Amino acid sequence: MQDYQPAKKRTDISVGESVNAIRKLQNISLGRLAKITHIPVPTLQAIENDALPLDIERAKLLARVLRVHPAVLVFPGWEVED
Repeated sequence: MQDYQPAKKRTDISVGESVNAIRKLQNISLGRLAKITHIPVPTLQAIENDALPLDIERAKLLARVLRVHPAVLVFPGWEVED
């Protein structure tokens, strides 16, 4: 018995690219995001450049500010089938 829906990879996008794209779609500058989240700009830049992994606490914080589910940031490019 399966209690979950398998996910399929739909596109190749990194975590950093996902954060960057969602931030830009919402017209939020790095400076503004840093001010709202209290995450320094260099840290946000490192996340967006995939030079620093996105930990769960930062993912939850960024997701709340960007108004998306944390999984959208942590698992970009994946789709759950109905």
